[in-house]
Amino acid sequence: MAISDKDRIFQNLYGLHPWNLQAARSRGAWDGTAAIIAKGRDWIVEEVKQSGLRGRGGAGFPTGLKWSFMPKQSDGRPSYLVINADESEPGTCKDRDIIRHDPHTLIEGALLAGVGMGARAAYIYIRGEYANEAKVLQAAIEEAYEAGLIGNNASGSGYDYDVYLHRGAGAYICGEETALIESLEGKKGMPRLKPPFPAAAGLYGCPTTVNNVETISVVPTILRRGASWFAGFGRPKNSGTKIFCISGHVNNPCNIECEMSMPLREMIERYAGGVRGGWDNLLAVIPGGSSTPLLPKHICDDVLMDFDALREHKSGLGSAGVIVMDKSTDIVRAIARLSKFYKHESCGQCTPCREGMGWVNRVMWRMVEGRAEVEEIDVLEQVTRQIEGHTICALADGGVWPVQGLIRHFRPVMEERIAEYKRQHSPASLPMAAE
Repeated sequence: MAISDKDRIFQNLYGLHPWNLQAARSRGAWDGTAAIIAKGRDWIVEEVKQSGLRGRGGAGFPTGLKWSFMPKQSDGRPSYLVINADESEPGTCKDRDIIRHDPHTLIEGALLAGVGMGARAAYIYIRGEYANEAKVLQAAIEEAYEAGLIGNNASGSGYDYDVYLHRGAGAYICGEETALIESLEGKKGMPRLKPPFPAAAGLYGCPTTVNNVETISVVPTILRRGASWFAGFGRPKNSGTKIFCISGHVNNPCNIECEMSMPLREMIERYAGGVRGGWDNLLAVIPGGSSTPLLPKHICDDVLMDFDALREHKSGLGSAGVIVMDKSTDIVRAIARLSKFYKHESCGQCTPCREGMGWVNRVMWRMVEGRAEVEEIDVLEQVTRQIEGHTICALADGGVWPVQGLIRHFRPVMEERIAEYKRQHSPASLPMAAE
């Protein structure tokens, strides 16, 4: 079922009202912040745990549990919160709208989350292409400083907390948390081996937690309205509200905040105006951003949009970038285009990714033409399995999962493409040479 407007956390998602501090306060931001901080670090973490909030950046790891990994006793090193605003996943544009239309939800969330994990500063790493969004966010940070909401004695709580904005240079790989930290430190944005995990040694070698923009932005409302309120939406272990980015072949592409576990079909028809040409014209949907395997129509008919339901169908919620493709789509070409993206964005550190993604990309473009043998489909699938799980970070996994989904659900299309190419290029189909 749809949630009511009063239960939406992001009251200005479409930018119908100003983003500034005065307008944000009229929507409930920064209300009683000091009183929440006074309840203490343990209360904040426990409340987030009880809410069932899972990371909104793609992995879906329990947020409160992640915060609890931060050290309770200081060893002399400061602790940091790093916020991942490097929203580079194709099909995903939720964090962009939070930043440009409701930045104070993020800044207040950064303060409260920082208190919960014992951090003294937050670094927001925003993708380079978000130039205008960075200007808005920096202006909002300055507003918060001027009003005494962050900085020394933040919000009159006695807690000192700083917020810094850092602009990236447009590399997809910097969305991976250790690569993001490396980039923040002025190094090449390349993932590093774990352990040590960031909670033990992250930014500048200090305890660090990396969270997504949406994850941090929902925290103030959860703490004000209570964990049970947030947990009342969606299914167990898949609770809360969520922003979904619906694009592609729909009549009304949109970002929409709605309840977790809503049926995909209901979401598309209620909020996105339905599939272009009607539901029967649907071919497939990529449910969680371009790195998640596609789902064919017969699964989309009744699948629920949450972490566990999509995992049962060998896909994932990811960043909730819902890409809808109707029957006009050349599905093989669409997935080949994604393989090109991941090949291009590989940092090249790991051999399976550096060499494998290039090989997959070349084979996929031959598959688009049908210039291949049927047996090569099995070879392609086998190589993706050899790439998957054999690299430092998950970029290679995300690069091969779309190909695996294509083979799993649309192998007959690939085989027919190959057969058609052979028919067109067989000796019998060629014009006779002039005598």
